[in-house]
Amino acid sequence: MVDMELDGAHVVLIEDEEGNRQSFTRALSRVGYKVRAFGEASRALEYLRANRDVVLVITDLMLPGMDGFGVLGAVREIDSEVGVLMITGHGSVESAVDAMKQGADDYLTKPVDLYVLRNRAKAIIDKHQLVRRVDELETRLGEKFSNLIGRSKPMEDMFRQMELVAPTRSNVLIIGESGTGKELVANALHEHSPRREHRFLPINCAAIPAEILESELFGHERGSFTGATGRKVGKFELADKGTLFLDEIGELPLEMQVKLLRVLEQREFMRVGGTETIRVDIRVIAATNQDLEEMVEQGRFRADLYYRLKVVTLKIPPLRDRRDDIPILANHFLQAFARENDRPEMRFSAEAMRALVAAPWEGHVRELRNLMESLVILIPRDEITLADFPPEYLGDAAEAESRAGRRDVASTDDSVPGASGPFGEDAIASPGLTMEEIERRAILSALDRTGGNRTQAAEMLGIGLRTLQRKLKEYRLAGKGEGTE
Repeated sequence: MVDMELDGAHVVLIEDEEGNRQSFTRALSRVGYKVRAFGEASRALEYLRANRDVVLVITDLMLPGMDGFGVLGAVREIDSEVGVLMITGHGSVESAVDAMKQGADDYLTKPVDLYVLRNRAKAIIDKHQLVRRVDELETRLGEKFSNLIGRSKPMEDMFRQMELVAPTRSNVLIIGESGTGKELVANALHEHSPRREHRFLPINCAAIPAEILESELFGHERGSFTGATGRKVGKFELADKGTLFLDEIGELPLEMQVKLLRVLEQREFMRVGGTETIRVDIRVIAATNQDLEEMVEQGRFRADLYYRLKVVTLKIPPLRDRRDDIPILANHFLQAFARENDRPEMRFSAEAMRALVAAPWEGHVRELRNLMESLVILIPRDEITLADFPPEYLGDAAEAESRAGRRDVASTDDSVPGASGPFGEDAIASPGLTMEEIERRAILSALDRTGGNRTQAAEMLGIGLRTLQRKLKEYRLAGKGEGTE
């Protein structure tokens, strides 16, 4: 369904046939778009250069003077962030595919169904506006905490707290579920503090066996226990004048809690087996995914240590409470991993992004990051679609949207035959399919309906026999069909 509450997005339409030009303009204007229509390309491009708020150009392929491919190239030179929707003649599959390869966002074939036109226009506008917002927000947030990403209200509230807390000497307790980025927050506090020139030293209290944890924190002297063959400097001493980050503080054994409390209160300690008191100037930031207040009530965490740690408490919102940040985070991770793997810039289809936003994300930012790395490695195309996601990310809403998208196109776009036509229902240009997959399915469907007769299949598809043969080789379908000339 087209969202009727649009924001007056600025659209340029280039169509030399007056009837179509008026019809398309009315259809788009009725749902809130600001449309400027032209009968030929040169004036439209002049208008685009003078009006940089245009977000979409809809152009016919066959135009007087400059054709649609020329328009596409010119638009990309003027502003690469403007979307382009190409309209081609009925049955001109090759031209549509070429347009997509040259950078068009989508295409329609004539006769154009106005409902489908509005749907496709909205999808392109959503995608390009998202890219612009991401760029703007990453620039703005880069001036705050460069290793943290978010624009949602919960994150903005946390950023304001961090700006106040970072320059102080106060201990900080960070609360958040696993995967929300507690260490990133701790490191950002350190980097924006007077201690930034000294060490930020993280230690995971849950990852170190209790019998050696004291030695890890405070160090030991030679011979202090079996295996202590030399002096060891502990994390508190190494982090002197810097910041010590104690992750999973709730896992700290009770006997170690007493010793940690002494260090926090007096800023001094002794190595295991030592007699010398060592003084340190250190800031402690602790983090946990547990309810420390409940642990205090149960006698599993010392109340005095709890209140010593929580001089300032920062709570990181879970990803489910900051869904506005998911597109920003997903694009950030996707491009970062694409660069790491020498891939060109990648992107999401509008439907794929909506599925990401709707997913439960029980693993929070860490889970999102891992999924993006997996997609970069496993998906060879530049656009990530709904079909590329593992099943667990295709919730009821995403599956329903994908099915609805296929039904909408099948029932309204006369240029693409439905289940009874040569392409078959599965070959329809649904949001979850790439252009290559649409074309491949169309070829298979046509061959199936003609009993493998390539000549008839080519006629049904509206392409030449040699073109079909080339496509069969391209899609590794050379064994399909009888090869009838």
